Formats: sequence, structure tokens, C-alpha cells
Amino acid sequence: MEYVIETKDLVKRYGHRRALDGLSLKVPFGSVLGLVGPNGAGKTTWMMTVAGFILPTSGDIDILGQGPFTAERHSGRLSILPQDSDLPLDSHPTDLLIHYGRLQGLPAREAVRSADEILRAVNLADRAHMPIRALSHGMRKRVMIAQCFIGYPEVVLLDEPLSGLDPREVARMRDFLLARRGRVTVVISSHNLNEIETLCTHVAFVEKGRVERFEALERLTQASSRLVYRLARPLADPGALRQLLPEALFEWSEADKTLICSFDETREQVETVNRVVVPYLLEQSGLLAIERGSSLEQAYLRAEKKD
Repeated sequence: MEYVIETKDLVKRYGHRRALDGLSLKVPFGSVLGLVGPNGAGKTTWMMTVAGFILPTSGDIDILGQGPFTAERHSGRLSILPQDSDLPLDSHPTDLLIHYGRLQGLPAREAVRSADEILRAVNLADRAHMPIRALSHGMRKRVMIAQCFIGYPEVVLLDEPLSGLDPREVARMRDFLLARRGRVTVVISSHNLNEIETLCTHVAFVEKGRVERFEALERLTQASSRLVYRLARPLADPGALRQLLPEALFEWSEADKTLICSFDETREQVETVNRVVVPYLLEQSGLLAIERGSSLEQAYLRAEKKD
């Protein structure tokens, strides 16, 4: 199976407003897809429509090759963390996760084992038997993330999963999600572009209910075709580099003292470019740092300017 989710020309109307305006998107098997866009772009509506909470006005949805979501076909195979979800305040994390595991089809003993294992993974083993009302917002969010992964779902949809977590827990939950990359297909909606860049393999820019751009992260950030060299001083003779690597394009940025090298990734590789450029820069300009490509934020802002 090449794609686990396919939506084609998806429309959702609320009166005269279109929350989704023909949104077409294919989510590759085993990927971690980041949805990026402003508030009201349609990211949450798309997730809720895929998960079956909202019925589309028109368009097609296919999940795991078995059509739109139904409990009969997709039970235990897809899970979702809505942005504004909450938990029963008088329940306990262990009891909730065992209950969710059973709903996902796990045998009783496996549900207990799975709940214990995943609570340790999200750093909540010491809070396993506390009432939810006694947990902080960040702890509750971690319980909800854990709930999404219990029972071994194939597809997980996460809407702003790391919001409200302190920096230490953000790092831990990032590791938790990265450890599952390739084993579960995950879709993450977030306004934190650094978070998306760290976690995701693919990115979709969503605007006004449509996908404006969809790319593998490495291609979007030009990680295989662009190198940025931070120098102690400008090159005295830029032409010498052009002679050493005639097919590359070199641009000097005085504002941040960087030399940008762009090249055709089908002809050159990062390693071969560095093999030529780095010794020259070390000798001539005092090379301070090297970065591959641009940040996701820069790519997103470039796309906005083109529009």
C-alpha cells in the first residue's frame, strides 16, 4: 500500500463558508506528515473529516484502501488526538488506557501490559493511579498522546500534540514520537515549525481549505541541493570557487556573513560539494559553520511571498 490516506477534492461547507475547498492530499505509508498553515486553513477540519467525526459536503476519502472511515472497517486501525479534547476527571491514567486498549481489540492481559509500557514511555508511570483532575495540563496531554498509540493503530492523527508541555517534556515526547517513525503513519498539525521540521518526513502547506504545496521535507528545505557556509570574513576571490565548481551557484549574504551554494542534486552530492568547497574556505575565509538547506520556516515564508 503506497498511501494510507487519500482525500480527493474534499469540500466541507458551513453555510456560505468553505472550511475545506477541494482539499486533495495523499499520505504516504510509514511517513510522518506535518500540516502547516494559519488558523482557519482547514487542517483540523481535514483531520476530523478523515476520522469520521465530520461528514464532508463532497469529495472522496480512502483510509487504508477501504474507503471512508467506518467503525466496522477501521476499528483499532486509526486513532486521533483532537486539539481541544479532554479526559474524564475522576478516572485514572491506567484505567483509561486499559479501557482504550480493550476498545482497540487488545485482550485484557495485553491491555494491562500495554498501558503500563506506554505510561513509562510518556514518563507518567508515577502518576498511573492518580485521578485525572490531579494532573497538570501537560500530564493530561501526555495521557492523551499515549491513548493514541495503545492497541497498535496503523494511522495516528495528532492536532497540536505538544502544545502546553514544558521544554523537558516536549523533548521527551519528541523522542517518543520519533521512536515510532516508520512503524506508524502519523499526521501532525502544528504551528511550531521547528517541531514539524524535527518530527516529520513530509510537509503539506494548507491555505484556505486547499493544499498549496506537498513535498518530502528534505526536498522542501533543499537539504540535498543547498549548503550555507558561515564565514569569518568575505571571500577575497569568489571567482576561484566558481572555477573549482562551475556548475554550482554561489551567493554571498553580507547581512549574516554566509556563502550560499546551490547545486543540482542529480549531478552533485553534498559530500562531493563539501570536499571541494570546505578546504578552500578554511584556508581563505575562516569557515565557522555549515548548514544543509534552509529551515522549514524559511521555506514556508518563501512560499507565502510567491503567493
